Amino acid sequence: KRITIYCYEFFSPFILFSEYLVCFLLYSDNINRKAFKESVKPGWHYFGRKMDVADFEWMMWFSTFRNHILFALTGHVIFAKIFTLLAPKHRSLIFGVYGGLAVLVTMGWTFMALVLSHCIILYSVALVKSKWMSFAAGLATLASIKLEPYNSWQESLVTGSFDLQDILFYGGCGFSIMRCMSFALENCEKKDGNYTFCDLLRYNFYLPFFFFGPIMTFDRYYAQANNTQLTRKEREMWNITTKALLHLGVILVVDMFFHYLYILTIPSDMKLVTKLSDWCLAGLAYSNLVYDWVKAAVMFGVINTVATLDHLDPPQPPKCITMLYVFAETHFDRGINDWLCKYVYDYIGGDHDKIFKELLATFCTFAITTLWLGPCELVYIWSFFNCFGLNFELWVAKFFSLPPFSTIEGAMGEAMSRRIRGVFNAANFWTIVLYNVLSLNSLEFAKLVGRRLISKGFPLSTLSVLLVTYCGVQLVKERERQQALLEDPEPKNKQRVLWRSST
Repeated sequence: KRITIYCYEFFSPFILFSEYLVCFLLYSDNINRKAFKESVKPGWHYFGRKMDVADFEWMMWFSTFRNHILFALTGHVIFAKIFTLLAPKHRSLIFGVYGGLAVLVTMGWTFMALVLSHCIILYSVALVKSKWMSFAAGLATLASIKLEPYNSWQESLVTGSFDLQDILFYGGCGFSIMRCMSFALENCEKKDGNYTFCDLLRYNFYLPFFFFGPIMTFDRYYAQANNTQLTRKEREMWNITTKALLHLGVILVVDMFFHYLYILTIPSDMKLVTKLSDWCLAGLAYSNLVYDWVKAAVMFGVINTVATLDHLDPPQPPKCITMLYVFAETHFDRGINDWLCKYVYDYIGGDHDKIFKELLATFCTFAITTLWLGPCELVYIWSFFNCFGLNFELWVAKFFSLPPFSTIEGAMGEAMSRRIRGVFNAANFWTIVLYNVLSLNSLEFAKLVGRRLISKGFPLSTLSVLLVTYCGVQLVKERERQQALLEDPEPKNKQRVLWRSST
């Protein structure tokens, strides 16, 4: 079984590459289409290749402002290492001072004043030690940079102060407000006294997390940044170096894909996309989600490497899209996911087995997520369907836990139970793909993929895609089952682990 799992992990990229190749062969004759002028620019001159530049965020990180980001992070690593050796008790102060100076030089004094005003407002509310007031003040402040006309007014205050893109303004302000909310909520939990305003500034202006995240909740950052017992685990530096080299390799592979496989540009031309076969269209949609996961894993991985050098344990990159078959584990930013789970989803939903409490918890979670992403029609649709998917999973689980379904499942073997659940998980996988691809590409592209896989492609394309997905889901579940048994090998717990891995 383990060999089978490894074979699947090896051949999955090969199958994905084949899907890429089919899309490329279709696209190669249309590389000069007018629809692609904005997203295809000159690339590798010596190879005569044009480059897919449709993803602005990736281009900003690894092309347009690569040297600026590299210079700032390198400076942080050097200063952090020096002062960690000289004054380990004050290293969190050095993190904050360096980050604040870097933000000031990069963005200008007006942006710094705006961020500090957000910090002062939310710190003042935090002193009241009321969670609801902290939430209300935080969400109101977040809304001020997400909703018109308040966001345009604030942006106009700092437009002339820096040359970088708008994403730095909204990313810096947005993540700063979320960190301030975490500070305020953790201060409400503090029984003796209050955290200081200096603690907030040290936490908020940690440079690697400031503009792009991920968000580390204040309680975790405060404990780790003020830890003076700085030791490395065995082979930790080797693992850090290996991950850094791995990220570099992935960046080079993605750059090669951008020059040869234009998966981000193709969905923008619906006339061309309609010519794709059902399988190629499904592969294109899946490939866009895989790319978005790779982008998140690399960008957060680079930042996490720097944070690990600072003896921090940052939020890990998101779970691979290929390993997802339930909505409960679907996220592309683990930092935001952890923040929402701690302060909203788990706080309201409890143990997540009550239908009404789960509905309320998911509604509040996606309402805040909608505000965080920026309210618009596409975000509303994305939030609605993902909220529905998360609740529908609970409804189905509750329904099939009732007799006679629970009796029938109890009478059958655990392997057969996993097979039956795998059928539902395979369908669930493609609902996850469809619900999330619309936020990456467009609503029209998501509708086209849905029509092809559900109605026009039925039964041949629909069932064949589900069959391949079912096999993949089963192999993923088998791997999770084996890992669960390794973590809990006791015979008395084995039945519980086997059941947990089948859900």
